Amino acid sequence: MNTLGDLERAVMERLWSRPEPQSVREVQAGLTTERDLAYTTVMTVLDRLAKKKLATRRRDGRAYRYSAARSREQLVAEVMHTALDGSRADRTAALVEFVGRVSPDEAAALRAALSRLDATSADEVHLAG
Repeated sequence: MNTLGDLERAVMERLWSRPEPQSVREVQAGLTTERDLAYTTVMTVLDRLAKKKLATRRRDGRAYRYSAARSREQLVAEVMHTALDGSRADRTAALVEFVGRVSPDEAAALRAALSRLDATSADEVHLAG
C-alpha cells in the first residue's frame, strides 16, 4: 500500500475524527480551517480513498457519505507490516532499529503487547495438545 499524500492524510484525519459518515461538504468544511480547498478537490480525494479501499462510501440521496474503512491504528499497523516485508534479516534489523527509537512508555506498551501475545500462543498450544 502506498503512503498517503498530505491532503489524503488530512482527509483521513477528518474521517477518523468523527464516528458518523460524512458528506464531501462536511469534510471540506472541516478542512477549510487549515487550508482553502475546492469542493471538487475534496470529492476527488474521497473518491480516490474509496478506490484504494481506505474509505467506504454509501449513497445518501444524490450524494455519498464517507467513513474510514479501518481505524488509524489498523492502517498504521498495515503500513508498518508492508514496510517490513522483506528478508527475515532485514525485517529483524528494521524492528531492532525501530525499538531502539521508542520512548520508555512505548517500550512498556510493546512489552505488554508481547506478553499478551505469548500468553495467547501458550493457551493455543495448551488447547491443541
